[in-house]
Amino acid sequence: PGRRCISMDASEEIPLSFHPKERAASSASLEDIFRLRYPRLVSLLARITGDRGRAEELASEVFCRLSSRPALFRPESNMDGWLYRTAVNLGLDALRMEARRRRNEQAAGAEVARNSSAVDPLADMLRSEQRTRVQAVLAALTPVSARLLLLRHAGFSYGELAGALAIKPASVGTLLARAAAEFEKKYRSLHTAIKGRSSPVRSSPASWK
Repeated sequence: PGRRCISMDASEEIPLSFHPKERAASSASLEDIFRLRYPRLVSLLARITGDRGRAEELASEVFCRLSSRPALFRPESNMDGWLYRTAVNLGLDALRMEARRRRNEQAAGAEVARNSSAVDPLADMLRSEQRTRVQAVLAALTPVSARLLLLRHAGFSYGELAGALAIKPASVGTLLARAAAEFEKKYRSLHTAIKGRSSPVRSSPASWK
């Protein structure tokens, strides 16, 4: 039998298995890794997507992919790095898909909104505006910059960032500074394009450094 991958929460049993030759050696390890890493992956992905349910689906997909990679269970492999890189990549893909969907919906609903007699929910729009912009900018960053900022924002230490992203520990600070500068530049550009004028940036990632 091959593998089965089912969306689950952290309390459910894990119906994942390797191919028969790998099962005896790896099933328990997969379960242990799931219980240790699933909650943190969900937390990370929820920060990226802003949607807890979607984050759980994506975290489950990470473990589905892990189940077909028995080589990652070898002592010399960097499994944690693979898990977090895969999670961030899936999260960024989800952001890009959401951005495309949002653009299509905005274009289709613009005329309806203009002709609506209902009160415009301005307060709700303003609260969600910043998150939407941040997600759009993250989706447009270079992959290494997006991964660094997202993992740092999720609470990773410099040492954990170096291990997860396979970079030199001494380079983490410099790379984070570059990523923060890239984020701020793109955020200002997007903000100016939307508003038609420059204004203070409220979502500077300075605290991520």
